Amino acid sequence: MKLVIPFLLLLATLLAAAQKTSGPADDLARLQAEPNLEKRAHAALNNAEEALKQARDAYTSGDTAGAESRLEEVGQSVEMADSTLKQTGKNPSRSPKHFKYAELRTRELLRKLDGFRDDMSVADRPVLDRVVATVQKIHDALLEGIMGKKK
Repeated sequence: MKLVIPFLLLLATLLAAAQKTSGPADDLARLQAEPNLEKRAHAALNNAEEALKQARDAYTSGDTAGAESRLEEVGQSVEMADSTLKQTGKNPSRSPKHFKYAELRTRELLRKLDGFRDDMSVADRPVLDRVVATVQKIHDALLEGIMGKKK
């Protein structure tokens, strides 16, 4: 019994370290394995949030290549969430629950990306601008789908 608690703490620490060192492709492949489409969309948006935090940390430490990689992951995660929600076949204006969640999260991401843009050098902004354009386009489409006509 005395050895179980330290062992569990060590195991939890190793699992957390393994998750942080996984690459963007590993994270997205793991998300793609989720069979429930709504859960997959939520997980993709959570992944985008985490990738943005990691991009900010990488940029702060001087790793611009790592920051760019994580910013690309933000865009890919939001695109995955959007395509997954479309795969559900649900009408956003009739059953808006998951679409509204995605709209709110993308709006929050846009605010955080805008704050990150202010902290970046002008020379490093083109990657961020591409990601912002992608997230903005998806956010606008989600909002239009929710507010559109009920069919």
